[in-house]
Amino acid sequence: MQSGKNGITYADAGVDIDAGNALVDRIKPAAKRTARPGVMSGLGGFGALFDLKGAGYVDPVLVAATDGVGTKLRIAIDTGHVDGVGIDLVAMCVNDLVCQGAEPLFFLDYFATGRLETEQAARIIEGIAEGCVRSGCALIGGETAEMPGMYPDGDFDLAGFAVGAMERGTDLPAGVVEGDVLLGLASDGVHSNGYSLVRKLVEISGLGWEADCPWAEGSLGEVLLTPTRLYVRQALEAVRAGGVHALAHITGGGLTENLPRVLPEGLGAEIDLGAWELPGVFAWAAETGGMEEAELLKTFNCGIGMILSVEADRAEALSALLSEAGETVYRIGQVVPGQGVAYSGSLK
Repeated sequence: MQSGKNGITYADAGVDIDAGNALVDRIKPAAKRTARPGVMSGLGGFGALFDLKGAGYVDPVLVAATDGVGTKLRIAIDTGHVDGVGIDLVAMCVNDLVCQGAEPLFFLDYFATGRLETEQAARIIEGIAEGCVRSGCALIGGETAEMPGMYPDGDFDLAGFAVGAMERGTDLPAGVVEGDVLLGLASDGVHSNGYSLVRKLVEISGLGWEADCPWAEGSLGEVLLTPTRLYVRQALEAVRAGGVHALAHITGGGLTENLPRVLPEGLGAEIDLGAWELPGVFAWAAETGGMEEAELLKTFNCGIGMILSVEADRAEALSALLSEAGETVYRIGQVVPGQGVAYSGSLK
């Protein structure tokens, strides 16, 4: 092959391999923080290895989940506050895994951008590592894709993939019966769904991202970027204590759509909306958009990020256990004959 005098390079096409290598070096310490029993390889290989026996499993069943952060990323990009979206990414995957009764074992991320900015990417991936540390899973691999022409400068997208395991026969939901008590765990705000509507409401309000938040301290953008709460360690502790029949992660579809997913045919849920106080962000959303209560309940978590269906005679003990683990716990209702979710009282 002849060498041209002014030969074109990959960098001329907009892909900086050196920046990619620099990013890998930058994030290795963050990934190392997430190490746990079972990890067999570090970053840099073509694939990542994990030893289930090394993690303590005898007859394991694997559970996998994948998700993203949605249009919450638009606020992070527009404000430059990108540190928390990595936690969101992990939470949206591992909070789903635990609902099956699985312990998250490892996580892989996919980060795509038009032009790789090493500092921005490192902050995002360090957030992913922090989410992994908090939920006890290892960041064992991922992909950084620099794709000029696919994304405008400064834009990026994220996807995550989590794998967990359980011993055979311990999967959830299992044993849900009429009379089970519903325990709701408080959310940390909007979490990571409904942000297309949130952004529309901000537009209606006329506020900018740097404006003072109407319901909390800090700027509007910063408060709306509060990361999704991780429920993994606390939920697994409750499951291992006994008496938990099901868990429902309250994401897109809100309480109305998510809770029925873990209830067997012929059973529904009765929820007392007066059992907890509606957080300020949802009260603001309702007022700003003139939203009806039913719309709030099928769009947002409305202050309840995870629901546990538990044996009635174990409800008090499990509530105490979860409270000691740092959760704010509400007794919000019970399992009843029927289907779907019936509400009493009103959000306040």
